[in-house]
Amino acid sequence: MVNRGAAYAKGKIFYNTLDNHTVAVDAESGQEVWNTRLGDINRGEGMTMAPLIVKDKVLVGNSGGEFGVRGWLTALDANSGTIAWRAYSTGPDADVLIGADFKPFYPQNQGKDLGVSTWPPDAWKIGGGTVWGWISYDPELNLIFHGTANPGPWNAEQRPGDNKWTAGIFTRNPDTGAAHWFYQWTPHDVHDYDGINENILLDLPIHGQTRKVLVRPERKGYLYVMDRTTGEVLSATPFVHVTTSKGVDVKTGQLMLVEDKQTQLGKVVRDICPAAPGAKDWQPAAFSPKTGLLYIPHNNLCMDFEGVVANYIAGTPYAGANRKMYAGPGGHRGEFTAWDPATG
Repeated sequence: MVNRGAAYAKGKIFYNTLDNHTVAVDAESGQEVWNTRLGDINRGEGMTMAPLIVKDKVLVGNSGGEFGVRGWLTALDANSGTIAWRAYSTGPDADVLIGADFKPFYPQNQGKDLGVSTWPPDAWKIGGGTVWGWISYDPELNLIFHGTANPGPWNAEQRPGDNKWTAGIFTRNPDTGAAHWFYQWTPHDVHDYDGINENILLDLPIHGQTRKVLVRPERKGYLYVMDRTTGEVLSATPFVHVTTSKGVDVKTGQLMLVEDKQTQLGKVVRDICPAAPGAKDWQPAAFSPKTGLLYIPHNNLCMDFEGVVANYIAGTPYAGANRKMYAGPGGHRGEFTAWDPATG
């Protein structure tokens, strides 16, 4: 039971309902202008995000990765409510809207139909990757930036592979939905870290040169600074206590894992930091151009995790884990950090 807000544009208020309707009402009278159903709540699908309006498009994504739904981002015509395009987070390139314009920076995200081949057969159809978080728009580049959530189920041994295109970030043309580049924060996400946090678009001095960057306090504990035109990772610095990985290799874009903190079926793995809600969950960060600092309200949580077998039944939880969460180092559960993204 979550609703992250509404949007105003063109004399209308746009909002989503939990049972997968996007609604436009007249801002003066409250009279309904249009109402479009986009998903099926009987499969566990929901919609909790606030819409984003880009030009004549209303952008909305779905929720429900813990129910084995298939994630998507949909663009509606703001005037009529008709669907303009839909981009899925798993499946063949045609469904993900990957075509000739798709130029990811790192080779592990290059190839044909990776949204199928990095999953067991047909697992991508119930693989999660929902788009319940935030979308940013760069009008100069005419690109939107959006994350994709965790793969399902939480028991990662049931889905060997990188599980693309979950737990990552896409850039797309808002007019057509065509993908521009992609980066996967967490290939084969085993800790439910997702990848839906906000993407803060800044122009910052990096090594003496002003760069168009994307700044992202990511749930697995790293503050990313990326070139938003290409998807290159410029830096990735931990801003909390991290035990699950040793860092990010910016040359390859690969996360360097700590093997004994990777979850397993039937085994309790302890002292996993950050916990599943992440170093920072839904509470957005903000940048001040006056101070040049990023202000981050975030978590200080660790967990113990045991994988269990998950069975898919449409409309019921499809998780596969027992988890116990607790305060991290220092005994407190939250922190507020001011961070300089230019210097790390």
